[in-house]
Amino acid sequence: TVSSTCLIFLCRTSSAGAAGPRLNNDRLYKFSYTTEVLVDRAKGSKDGSAGYRISSDVDVNLVWRDPSSKDDQLIQLVISNVKIKNVAPRSAKKNIFHGATTQSLLGEKKLAALERPFMVHLKNGKVSSFYCYKAEPASIKNLKRGVASLLQVQCRSGKVIENDVSGRCTVEYKAAQGQVTRTKALETCKTAETGFTTYIQVLGVSGESSSVTVFTLEDGFIKSAIAKETHILAVNARRTTAAKIVSRQSLTLVAIEAGPFEAAGKNVASVVKSLDEKLFAVGVAAEKVKSQCKGCQSTLLFFLSFPFLSVQKQFEPDSLSKAIAPRSFLALIQSIRKASKDEILQVLKRSSKTALPQVVDAVTSSQTPDSLDAMLQFLNFADPKGLVLQERFLYACGFASHPNERMLQALDISKGKIGSKDIKESVVIIMGAIVHKLCQKGGCELPTVVEVKKMILEGPDSTQVVSDIQMYLLALKNSLLPEAIPLFSKYAESEVGAYCTISLTALQRYDVALITDEVKQTVNRVYHQNRRVYEKNVRAAAADVVFSSNPSYMEVKNVLLSIGNLPKELNKYMLSKVKDILHFEMPASKILRQAMKDMISHNYDRFSKVGSSSAFSGFMARTADATTTYSLDILYSGSGVLRRSNMNIYGASNGALLHGLQVAIEAQGMESLIAAKPDEGEEDLESFAGMSALLFDVQLRPVTFFKGYSDLMSKMFSMSGEPMNVVKGLILLTDHSQVIQLQSGLKANAEFQGGLAIDISGGMEVSLWYRESKTSVNNRGAMVVTGNVTVDMDFVRTGMEVSFETEASLDFITTVQFSEYPFLVCMQMDKTTFPFSESLTKYESLPSGKSYVSRRGHKQLLPGSEFPLHQENSNMCKRVFDSDW
Repeated sequence: TVSSTCLIFLCRTSSAGAAGPRLNNDRLYKFSYTTEVLVDRAKGSKDGSAGYRISSDVDVNLVWRDPSSKDDQLIQLVISNVKIKNVAPRSAKKNIFHGATTQSLLGEKKLAALERPFMVHLKNGKVSSFYCYKAEPASIKNLKRGVASLLQVQCRSGKVIENDVSGRCTVEYKAAQGQVTRTKALETCKTAETGFTTYIQVLGVSGESSSVTVFTLEDGFIKSAIAKETHILAVNARRTTAAKIVSRQSLTLVAIEAGPFEAAGKNVASVVKSLDEKLFAVGVAAEKVKSQCKGCQSTLLFFLSFPFLSVQKQFEPDSLSKAIAPRSFLALIQSIRKASKDEILQVLKRSSKTALPQVVDAVTSSQTPDSLDAMLQFLNFADPKGLVLQERFLYACGFASHPNERMLQALDISKGKIGSKDIKESVVIIMGAIVHKLCQKGGCELPTVVEVKKMILEGPDSTQVVSDIQMYLLALKNSLLPEAIPLFSKYAESEVGAYCTISLTALQRYDVALITDEVKQTVNRVYHQNRRVYEKNVRAAAADVVFSSNPSYMEVKNVLLSIGNLPKELNKYMLSKVKDILHFEMPASKILRQAMKDMISHNYDRFSKVGSSSAFSGFMARTADATTTYSLDILYSGSGVLRRSNMNIYGASNGALLHGLQVAIEAQGMESLIAAKPDEGEEDLESFAGMSALLFDVQLRPVTFFKGYSDLMSKMFSMSGEPMNVVKGLILLTDHSQVIQLQSGLKANAEFQGGLAIDISGGMEVSLWYRESKTSVNNRGAMVVTGNVTVDMDFVRTGMEVSFETEASLDFITTVQFSEYPFLVCMQMDKTTFPFSESLTKYESLPSGKSYVSRRGHKQLLPGSEFPLHQENSNMCKRVFDSDW
C-alpha cells in the first residue's frame, strides 16, 4: 500500500528552477493507467459515443540519477496487463471487442512491443529524452509517449514551452495547495504533421480545443494525474454540422514495493547503452502512423472497373442539379488524392465525353502534385477546340481551396502556346485570383507570385488592344493587390466605358481603409462628370463606390443634390439606391440620414422622380450561424431598354463576408431597334449585350451575347429562347484537413469537405413584334458538406461522419414592355421548394472486419418563395401580367 511517509514523486523547488517528480532508489512504483478516446456530435454524451478504452498497469522505477543534480533522472517504465474495451457499456451484438483478447486485437508482436520496458530521461520535471526500440511500431511508441506525458510536471506556477507527444507547446502551470493544474495551449503546438483549410472563412471550419491535466498531491507528493483533452470542429455556416473528440488519461498510484537498485554511470547515454544496446533515443514528439488498409482497391482499378461506369452517370450534366453530383464529386476527390499520375490519366482517358468536364473539376480540385501533372499532360492548350475542358480546369484552379506556387507556375502563359484567345484571357484572369489567395497565406513574396504581379500590374499600360486591357484589369480585380488601386483610379476616368466599370467595381471590393482621399476624389469626379461625360452605368458604379467607401457628409450631400439633374432613369436609380441604403441599414445610412435633414438636398422635387430603374436589397436566409442577403440593381436607358442588371448574393458568418454570386447583364446601343434617341454620352456606342459572373469572390471571364448591329440582327432572327451557359461545373467550397495529435499518443484525422454542383445560365430576348424584352438569370445548384473524424490506429478504427445536403433553384427574370410609355417593367426572383437533409454516422471497426455502425438523420422540404422587392415593382408586375391576357 502507499505510505504518505515514503518519497513518491516529491515536488521541490531547486536553485536550477522548478523541479518535478523525484523517485527514490530501490523502489518500484505501481500505477494503474487508462486512456480512452471518444467521438460524437458536439453536444453528445459519453454513453452514445463511439470509441474505446485502453487500460493497463504501469511499473516505474529509478534507473540512474545524476550525483550533482537530484532532479536529473533516468526512469524505466513497464506496461503490463493491457486490456481494450468499449468506452460505454454495450450489448454483445454491438460490442466489437466482445470475445476478443488483447493479443488477438494487437497481435503477438505488437503486444510484446507494448509490454517491453522503455526509459524516459526526466530533467527538472521535463521529459528530455525518450528511449525505446527503433523497430517498434510507431503506434506502440506513441502510446508509450502518452504515458510518459503524465510524468511531466513542475510545481511552480508560470508559463513554459514544453516538448511532449503533442509537439512543442506553450503550457501554463498553476500550483495550489495539494494540486498542480497544467493547461496546454493546443493552438501553439508545433508538429511535423500539418493540414490545410479553405481560405474562405464563411465556408471554412473553426475549432475549439482544450487540454487540462490535474496532478493531485498528498503531503506534498504527487498521487495521481488526470488529463482531459477536447477538440470540437464545426462548419462555420452551419455549426450543428460538428464533431467532438474527447481524450482522457488517468494515472493513479496504487502501491509502492521494493525495487531494483540504481545503476552506476557517468551520464544517461552510457547507462542506457550498458543496460540494453537496442534502446535508442527516438524523440519525444509523436511519429506518423500509417493506416493499414487491408483489401483496399487502388483508384486505378476501381475507376477502370465496372462500378465506375455507373459512377459516371452521377457526373453527367443532367445530374448537376442533384445532390448525387457533389456527393460523388467529394468521393472522387478523396480517391484522386491517393492516386498516382498514371492512375489519374487513365481515369481521364476512360471518362465519357459528357462526364469528362466534371471529372476535370474533381481532378483539378484535388490539388495534389500528381493531379496537377496529370491535368497538364492531358490538356493541350495549343488546341483551340479544347476550350471547354481547358476553361473548366482554369476555373477549378481559381476556386482552389489551398493553391500553391506550383499551380501558379503551371498557368504562366509565357511558357507555352495557347490556341484560344478566350482561354488566354481566362488564364490571366484566374492567375489574378490565385495571386490573391497566395498573398492571403503570406506568399506574396514567392518568386512566381512576384513575377505574375509584375505582369498583371504592367499589363494594362503595355497594350492598346481593348480586350487585353480588360483582361489585365479583371486579373487585377481578382488579385485585390493594394498596388493596383492607383491603376484602377486611373482607368476609372478612361474614355472607354468598360475600363471604367471594371475599375470602379474593383475599387468597391477593397477594404475601405485602402480607399484614400485621392481615390475618393477620382470616383466623385466620375459620378459628377467634372472632366468628361460618362455612360449611365459608369456613373451608377461610381455612386456605388462613393456610398460603400465611408463617405463624408459633403460627398453624400453632393450626390443628393445631383438627383433631379441626372438623366431620367439614372435619377430613378439613384433614388432607389438611397432608399435601399436607408431601409437595409447599410454603413452609409447614418451619414445619409444626416445629409437628408437639409431640405435643399431632400425635398419632394428631387424624391418624386419617376422611372423604371431600381435598387433593392433583402434577406434570403437568416440563421444563428450565417446570414444570406441578395441585391438587385436594374438600370434602364431613357428609351426603356435594359442598360445594366446586377444580381448579388452575399454570405456572412462570424464577422466574415463572402461575395457568393454576382451576375451582371449589360446592354448598349439598342436604341436603333426601336427608333429611340440614345442618352447623353451614349450616342456612338456599338450594339452589345453580355454577361459577367463573379462566383465565390472569383471574377470569371465575361461572355458575349452579341456584338455589333449585324451580329445583333442575326442573333435576333435565330434566337431559340434557350439561355446561354455562364458557369457550369463542380466546385470544392469547403476543404479542411487536420491532424490532431492527442496527448495520449493516439491521433485523430479530421476531414471536412463541401461540394457544390452549379449551373448558371442567362439570356436576353428582344421581340420587336411584341415590343418586349426579357432578361433571365437561372441558377441551379446542389450542395453537400461532409465532415469525417477518425481515430485510426493500426489495430482499431473509430470515427464519425456528419453531413448535410440540399438542392435549390433560383430564377431572376426581368420583363420590359415598351409598347407604351412609360414602360412596364416587372422583376421576379423565385426560389423553388427544395429538400434539405442531414445525417450522423458513428462507427468502430477492427482489421478482422468486425464493425459497429450507428446512423441517425432527418429530411425535410423547405417551401419555395418569391423574394420580395419594392411595392412599386409588385404593382408593375400586376399590370404586365394583366396585359398578357
